[in-house]
Amino acid sequence: MNSGHVQSTYNKLDLLRRMVLSREGDRREGVLLRQSKGWFHVGAQGHESLAVIGELIRPDDYLFGYYRERPLVLARGISNRKLAQAYFAKSSSSSGGRQMPGHHSNRGLNIWSVPTPTGSVLLPACGAAWAMQLLGKDTITIGTIGDAACREGEFFEALCFAAQLQLPIVFMVEDNRYGISTCTENMNPLRMNMIGDGINVVRVDARHPDRVYDAVAPAIDTARRGEGPTVLMCEVDRICDHTSSDDQRVYRSAEEIAEMHQRDPLEVVSAELIESGELTADGFKAMKAEIAAEVDRDYLLAQKDEDPQAEQLNEHLFGPVPDSGPVPIAGGRNWRIIDAINAVFRHALEKDDRYVFFGQDIEDPKGGVFGLTKGLSTAHPDRVFNAPLAEATIVGAACGMASYGMRPVFEIQFVDFIGPGWNQLSQNVSTIRWRTVGDWKCPAVFYMPYGAYLPGGSIWHSQSNESLFAHIPGLRVVVPTTPQDAAALMWTALHADDPTIFLIPKHRFRKQFEVPEPTIEPVPFGKGIIRQEGDDVTLVTWGNCIELAEEAAEQLREEMTVEIIDLRSLVPWDKELVRQSLAKTGRLVVLQEDAESCSFGQKIITDMVSNPDTWDTFMSPPQLVSRGDVHIGFNPIYEYAALPSTGEVVESLRLTMQE
Repeated sequence: MNSGHVQSTYNKLDLLRRMVLSREGDRREGVLLRQSKGWFHVGAQGHESLAVIGELIRPDDYLFGYYRERPLVLARGISNRKLAQAYFAKSSSSSGGRQMPGHHSNRGLNIWSVPTPTGSVLLPACGAAWAMQLLGKDTITIGTIGDAACREGEFFEALCFAAQLQLPIVFMVEDNRYGISTCTENMNPLRMNMIGDGINVVRVDARHPDRVYDAVAPAIDTARRGEGPTVLMCEVDRICDHTSSDDQRVYRSAEEIAEMHQRDPLEVVSAELIESGELTADGFKAMKAEIAAEVDRDYLLAQKDEDPQAEQLNEHLFGPVPDSGPVPIAGGRNWRIIDAINAVFRHALEKDDRYVFFGQDIEDPKGGVFGLTKGLSTAHPDRVFNAPLAEATIVGAACGMASYGMRPVFEIQFVDFIGPGWNQLSQNVSTIRWRTVGDWKCPAVFYMPYGAYLPGGSIWHSQSNESLFAHIPGLRVVVPTTPQDAAALMWTALHADDPTIFLIPKHRFRKQFEVPEPTIEPVPFGKGIIRQEGDDVTLVTWGNCIELAEEAAEQLREEMTVEIIDLRSLVPWDKELVRQSLAKTGRLVVLQEDAESCSFGQKIITDMVSNPDTWDTFMSPPQLVSRGDVHIGFNPIYEYAALPSTGEVVESLRLTMQE
């Protein structure tokens, strides 16, 4: 459907300057690259008319863009000098040299950090829009992608989520008809009329800023009034190659390229201004020369800026963990893990309006399939919500909401179902702090029941795949095994400024445990605990396997004393505690429920044997007791055949005693 006409009121001379500035920056980077000064360039030539959107959005609105947004971010307030620093990957750039050029970011200007997977930006944009809506703001978000990314599943999830909640967001598809070399004419769902009536779709020839202005203005007004999202299908030309690694002459005809140049937005707008008398041909020539000199200065200065240092590589992977203070939950009772977590959730919701809960079936009367959120939506219906069956939406929305300043605590119903959310988790959630050198952060908690030893779970309700999360830099991973540790670690996670994966062992979380301590002591990340002291063998474990460790140690109490370490936290993990124990015992067994290959248990053993200080303490080869590299079947015979057993732990402990 088409929007009604809106009077285009903006200074066209100023806009032309921004358009020329964008084009000249693109041109300069192309020249520099041919001079072997730089490594990569992504251009926005032909997309310059979209800079007019800068006239329509307010400073407190948010922009979630993609890598062809040079004109728009210049209009938003990012300086050309900053773009030059990004081109040379300087320490002074918005990513500190960690991102490619074109991956714009500026926390002060509310320009969210651009990820390379273009379709992955829209769900975080929805998360920020949802935060605005919950807080009663009249701000909006703009989320932009290229036309090829419209076939990503996350594009459709974002549209559905925005339509469901009537979020204050404008989606902008920059349709230049090509995804690198592939023509999207017959692939773009907007061109194929595959978007239903529930979404307002506006098609606009965006090669002229007047038409962009007239289409975007009502879409922004609609979003700002709380009347829901609009999808703008902006037809533009990509006059340049896809990137510096591409040559469009290979797949586009000379006639097609020439036709695009004939409708070049810069030439069209400048010709109109000259015809109207607002600009002369000499004036336009002088404008271009002045801007070329300005760009030249910016790039010469940026080239001399400091490069990042190798020793800075690990900086901003995590931020410091604030002091969470005492855990506000009393002990001195028989308690279950689910009760402890629920109590912490309840307290957090009561004390801080920034906490928002979202997950499948977490509202009352269900209160979560395991009862982890029982009663929370009744007490706080404004901040505890059922999620659709869409894990990418859950994870992506959390990322945007956390970036906006809220504290999402979102549930993945079973860890086995994290797959659809993996893109958001690995590409956005875990990287946002590092790729912006701390400018943006993601203080989100993702809690997930995990593990087996509950017959009948089969393949997709029995996974213990903590090594997958531990493998992604930027995620904290914890696995509590007692109610007091569950409460304390959740309290720590709720106060952290980085994403935490909170894995809850299903075999243990409905069991009653005695919690004799009257108060729950804080537990920081990376702090393990000795569950049982011993002198002969160090047994390191976590999660459900703590029970096997205790059973094996009891069976062998006449033969040896086993020191049992419950790591509780895997990223970071308490290497020093293991080292100290190993120095005493000289023997090591690691017990895990996860599959063996490339696992966290293997990491522990590798770290211990590769360090000369700990290698010298070994009196026998370390042992790993693990599930094999196999799935878990539905029949309990299959399940227990796959999982570690107490007998296997006993056998490994005895083996380490054979010097």
